[in-house]
Amino acid sequence: MIITSCGNSEKIAKRIASKLKVKYSPLTISSFPDGDIYLKFNTNLKGKKVVIVQSFQPHSDMALFDIVFAAETAKSLGAKKVILAAPYLAYMRQDKRFNAGECISSKVMAKLLNNSIDKIITIDPHIHRYKSLKDIFTIPAKRLTANFLIADYIQKNFKNDVIMGPDWESYQWAEAIAKHINIDATVLKKTRFSSRHVKVKMVTKVPIKGKNVIIVDDIISTGHTIAEAAKAARKMGAKTISTIGVHGLFVENGIDKLKKAGVTKIITTNCIEHKTNKIDITPLLVEELKKEKR
Repeated sequence: MIITSCGNSEKIAKRIASKLKVKYSPLTISSFPDGDIYLKFNTNLKGKKVVIVQSFQPHSDMALFDIVFAAETAKSLGAKKVILAAPYLAYMRQDKRFNAGECISSKVMAKLLNNSIDKIITIDPHIHRYKSLKDIFTIPAKRLTANFLIADYIQKNFKNDVIMGPDWESYQWAEAIAKHINIDATVLKKTRFSSRHVKVKMVTKVPIKGKNVIIVDDIISTGHTIAEAAKAARKMGAKTISTIGVHGLFVENGIDKLKKAGVTKIITTNCIEHKTNKIDITPLLVEELKKEKR
């Protein structure tokens, strides 16, 4: 087995290789003067299983492009099997045609990967209207979750807490984490007026006053939804407000937005490399990839 990366998840890739006691060999990726991609493997792949460790951030478009080029190149060089370990899988939120003429990007992304890799492993993909990854992937697709890692982190670092999901889509994470450590969880109903204008209210009534509220979501993108949830929690008398995200994108000054809304602690897993990373998901990928070594 050979572990490699297209650049976005090098630290995780190196840790995986070390834990599995296999070779890590980085790719050489650059571009020609006209912008065309240049990609090169730096080790012999013939008869080997190749694991590409690559999150789709930053630059989700180039990440996908690099993965496809790397996978196709690995196969042409004689790789036995090409596995993509993508801690963050982009393009999943566009899962239907909301308006006439729109691209359903999740299906296009999956089609490209179905044609170029043999297996995909990812962590907490944004599955909403799909029942599972099998709805779009024809290759073996393994969905891992960071829920238990997040639950353990909360148990070790917080007291007198309540877990809050900022909307129904996030409640599956909030509820699962809360059950694991036996604390209260609630969810807020979100009314979206536009991509940047959201209002929320609590659906499940739980005591908030004097509590340390932890808002949990799979993706923190612009921060608008969590900021609205934080404002609501503050009005209800929360003692402190923290947020934990599996995937921290923090676009459009998301960090500043959260701080202005009263969020004092911002924590993420290292699915996407960021200064807020506190929870390491490497063990999840190591355990799953051990099966490929047998």
